[in-house]
Amino acid sequence: MLERLFDLPRTQRILYFAGFLAFLLFLYVFLFYWPRSQQLAEKREAISSSLQERDRLSALAANLEKAEEEVRELDARLKEAAAQLPDEKEIPDLLSSISSLGRESGLEVLLFKLKPEAFQDFYAEVPVEMAVRGGYHQVAVFFDKVRRLDRIINIADITLKEPNPTDGQVVINAAFSATTFRFLSKEERDRIAAEKKKAAEK
Repeated sequence: MLERLFDLPRTQRILYFAGFLAFLLFLYVFLFYWPRSQQLAEKREAISSSLQERDRLSALAANLEKAEEEVRELDARLKEAAAQLPDEKEIPDLLSSISSLGRESGLEVLLFKLKPEAFQDFYAEVPVEMAVRGGYHQVAVFFDKVRRLDRIINIADITLKEPNPTDGQVVINAAFSATTFRFLSKEERDRIAAEKKKAAEK
Protein backbone atom coordinates (compact mmCIF):
# COMPACT_ATOMS: atom_id res chain seq x y z
CA MET A 1 0.00 0.00 0.00
CA LEU A 2 2.89 2.27 0.77
CA GLU A 3 4.50 1.38 -2.57
CA ARG A 4 1.30 2.35 -4.32
CA LEU A 5 1.24 5.55 -2.38
CA PHE A 6 4.79 6.39 -3.34
CA ASP A 7 4.02 5.52 -6.97
CA LEU A 8 1.30 8.16 -7.06
CA PRO A 9 2.08 11.57 -8.47
CA ARG A 10 3.54 14.06 -5.99
CA THR A 11 0.39 16.18 -5.86
CA GLN A 12 -1.82 13.19 -4.99
CA ARG A 13 0.66 12.04 -2.34
CA ILE A 14 0.53 15.48 -0.72
CA LEU A 15 -3.24 15.38 -0.80
CA TYR A 16 -3.30 11.91 0.81
CA PHE A 17 -0.84 13.01 3.51
CA ALA A 18 -2.85 16.18 4.11
CA GLY A 19 -6.04 14.15 4.39
CA PHE A 20 -4.41 11.69 6.74
CA LEU A 21 -3.08 14.51 8.91
CA ALA A 22 -6.50 16.14 8.87
CA PHE A 23 -8.03 12.82 9.96
CA LEU A 24 -5.54 12.51 12.82
CA LEU A 25 -6.22 16.09 13.82
CA PHE A 26 -9.96 15.39 13.76
CA LEU A 27 -9.47 12.31 15.97
CA TYR A 28 -7.35 14.31 18.40
CA VAL A 29 -9.87 17.14 18.57
CA PHE A 30 -12.87 14.79 18.83
CA LEU A 31 -11.38 12.30 21.28
CA PHE A 32 -9.09 14.46 23.40
CA TYR A 33 -9.33 18.22 22.92
CA TRP A 34 -13.11 18.73 23.06
CA PRO A 35 -13.69 16.46 26.07
CA ARG A 36 -10.75 18.00 27.91
CA SER A 37 -11.85 21.49 26.89
CA GLN A 38 -15.32 20.83 28.25
CA GLN A 39 -13.90 19.42 31.48
CA LEU A 40 -11.62 22.43 31.77
CA ALA A 41 -14.57 24.80 31.28
CA GLU A 42 -16.54 22.92 33.93
CA LYS A 43 -13.57 23.11 36.31
CA ARG A 44 -13.19 26.80 35.67
CA GLU A 45 -16.90 27.36 36.27
CA ALA A 46 -16.72 25.32 39.49
CA ILE A 47 -13.69 27.32 40.66
CA SER A 48 -15.42 30.61 39.81
CA SER A 49 -18.56 29.50 41.65
CA SER A 50 -16.48 28.39 44.66
CA LEU A 51 -14.66 31.74 44.72
CA GLN A 52 -17.94 33.63 44.59
CA GLU A 53 -19.38 31.49 47.39
CA ARG A 54 -16.21 31.98 49.44
CA ASP A 55 -16.41 35.76 48.95
CA ARG A 56 -20.10 35.71 49.87
CA LEU A 57 -19.45 33.73 53.04
CA SER A 58 -16.50 35.96 53.91
CA ALA A 59 -18.72 39.02 53.50
CA LEU A 60 -21.39 37.39 55.67
CA ALA A 61 -18.81 36.57 58.32
CA ALA A 62 -17.48 40.12 58.27
CA ASN A 63 -21.02 41.51 58.47
CA LEU A 64 -21.83 39.07 61.27
CA GLU A 65 -18.83 40.22 63.26
CA LYS A 66 -19.80 43.85 62.62
CA ALA A 67 -23.42 43.12 63.61
CA GLU A 68 -22.30 41.35 66.79
CA GLU A 69 -20.08 44.32 67.65
CA GLU A 70 -22.99 46.72 67.06
CA VAL A 71 -25.24 44.55 69.25
CA ARG A 72 -22.62 44.64 72.01
CA GLU A 73 -22.41 48.44 71.73
CA LEU A 74 -26.20 48.74 71.82
CA ASP A 75 -26.35 46.47 74.87
CA ALA A 76 -23.78 48.66 76.61
CA ARG A 77 -25.77 51.80 75.76
CA LEU A 78 -28.98 50.17 76.94
CA LYS A 79 -27.36 49.21 80.25
CA GLU A 80 -26.06 52.75 80.62
CA ALA A 81 -29.51 54.17 79.87
CA ALA A 82 -31.13 51.66 82.22
CA ALA A 83 -28.77 52.78 84.97
CA GLN A 84 -29.95 56.36 84.47
CA LEU A 85 -33.65 55.58 84.03
CA PRO A 86 -35.01 53.54 86.95
CA ASP A 87 -38.07 51.38 86.72
CA GLU A 88 -41.24 52.01 88.69
CA LYS A 89 -40.09 49.98 91.69
CA GLU A 90 -36.99 52.16 92.17
CA ILE A 91 -38.75 55.53 92.03
CA PRO A 92 -39.75 55.69 95.74
CA ASP A 93 -36.14 55.00 96.81
CA LEU A 94 -34.85 57.61 94.35
CA LEU A 95 -37.28 60.26 95.59
CA SER A 96 -36.35 59.40 99.17
CA SER A 97 -32.68 59.88 98.22
CA ILE A 98 -33.41 63.34 96.78
CA SER A 99 -35.20 64.37 99.96
CA SER A 100 -32.35 62.99 102.07
CA LEU A 101 -29.79 64.94 100.00
CA GLY A 102 -31.65 68.13 100.85
CA ARG A 103 -31.39 67.47 104.57
CA GLU A 104 -27.75 66.32 104.25
CA SER A 105 -26.97 69.63 102.56
CA GLY A 106 -28.28 71.47 105.62
CA LEU A 107 -31.63 72.44 104.10
CA GLU A 108 -35.03 72.35 105.70
CA VAL A 109 -37.37 70.56 103.29
CA LEU A 110 -40.61 72.57 103.33
CA LEU A 111 -42.41 70.82 100.47
CA PHE A 112 -41.91 67.53 98.68
CA LYS A 113 -44.94 66.84 96.47
CA LEU A 114 -45.06 64.14 93.80
CA LYS A 115 -46.99 65.37 90.75
CA PRO A 116 -48.74 63.30 88.02
CA GLU A 117 -46.44 61.52 85.61
CA ALA A 118 -46.21 62.55 81.96
CA PHE A 119 -46.03 59.52 79.67
CA GLN A 120 -43.89 59.40 76.53
CA ASP A 121 -43.32 56.51 74.10
CA PHE A 122 -41.03 54.41 76.30
CA TYR A 123 -40.50 56.47 79.43
CA ALA A 124 -42.41 58.59 81.90
CA GLU A 125 -41.47 61.93 83.40
CA VAL A 126 -41.78 61.90 87.19
CA PRO A 127 -42.00 65.50 88.45
CA VAL A 128 -41.65 66.50 92.07
CA GLU A 129 -42.48 69.95 93.39
CA MET A 130 -39.99 70.95 96.08
CA ALA A 131 -39.44 73.86 98.43
CA VAL A 132 -36.49 74.15 100.80
CA ARG A 133 -35.11 76.71 103.21
CA GLY A 134 -31.45 77.36 103.84
CA GLY A 135 -28.41 79.36 102.80
CA TYR A 136 -27.36 80.08 99.21
CA HIS A 137 -24.36 77.82 99.63
CA GLN A 138 -26.45 74.97 101.02
CA VAL A 139 -28.88 75.21 98.09
CA ALA A 140 -25.95 75.14 95.66
CA VAL A 141 -24.47 72.10 97.43
CA PHE A 142 -27.82 70.31 97.19
CA PHE A 143 -28.11 70.98 93.44
CA ASP A 144 -24.54 69.74 92.95
CA LYS A 145 -25.26 66.50 94.85
CA VAL A 146 -28.38 65.90 92.76
CA ARG A 147 -26.34 66.50 89.62
CA ARG A 148 -23.83 63.84 90.69
CA LEU A 149 -26.45 61.11 91.11
CA ASP A 150 -26.33 58.21 88.65
CA ARG A 151 -29.95 58.90 87.72
CA ILE A 152 -31.09 61.64 85.39
CA ILE A 153 -32.75 64.41 87.41
CA ASN A 154 -33.58 67.80 85.95
CA ILE A 155 -33.88 70.80 88.26
CA ALA A 156 -35.99 73.57 86.72
CA ASP A 157 -38.26 76.53 87.51
CA ILE A 158 -36.06 77.72 90.37
CA THR A 159 -37.33 80.67 92.39
CA LEU A 160 -35.47 82.23 95.32
CA LYS A 161 -37.39 84.46 97.68
CA GLU A 162 -37.66 85.86 101.20
CA PRO A 163 -33.94 86.38 101.89
CA ASN A 164 -33.40 86.77 105.59
CA PRO A 165 -30.02 87.37 107.29
CA THR A 166 -29.66 84.77 110.03
CA ASP A 167 -26.55 83.92 112.07
CA GLY A 168 -24.20 85.63 109.64
CA GLN A 169 -25.68 84.15 106.48
CA VAL A 170 -28.61 84.92 104.21
CA VAL A 171 -31.31 82.29 104.50
CA ILE A 172 -33.71 81.95 101.58
CA ASN A 173 -36.71 79.95 100.51
CA ALA A 174 -36.01 78.08 97.25
CA ALA A 175 -38.80 76.52 95.22
CA PHE A 176 -38.15 74.34 92.15
CA SER A 177 -39.23 71.25 90.29
CA ALA A 178 -37.10 68.10 90.25
CA THR A 179 -38.00 65.81 87.38
CA THR A 180 -36.67 62.30 87.01
CA PHE A 181 -37.57 59.65 84.46
CA ARG A 182 -38.42 55.98 84.50
CA PHE A 183 -38.79 53.20 81.94
CA LEU A 184 -42.32 52.17 81.12
CA SER A 185 -43.24 48.54 81.51
CA LYS A 186 -44.37 46.59 78.45
CA GLU A 187 -47.96 46.74 79.68
CA GLU A 188 -47.75 50.53 79.99
CA ARG A 189 -46.19 50.90 76.52
CA ASP A 190 -48.92 48.71 75.02
CA ARG A 191 -51.63 50.69 76.81
CA ILE A 192 -50.22 54.04 75.66
CA ALA A 193 -49.87 52.77 72.07
CA ALA A 194 -53.49 51.56 72.14
CA GLU A 195 -54.67 54.91 73.51
CA LYS A 196 -52.80 56.82 70.80
CA LYS A 197 -54.20 54.54 68.10
CA LYS A 198 -57.72 54.97 69.45
CA ALA A 199 -57.30 58.76 69.58
CA ALA A 200 -55.98 58.81 65.98
CA GLU A 201 -59.00 56.87 64.75
CA LYS A 202 -61.46 59.43 66.14
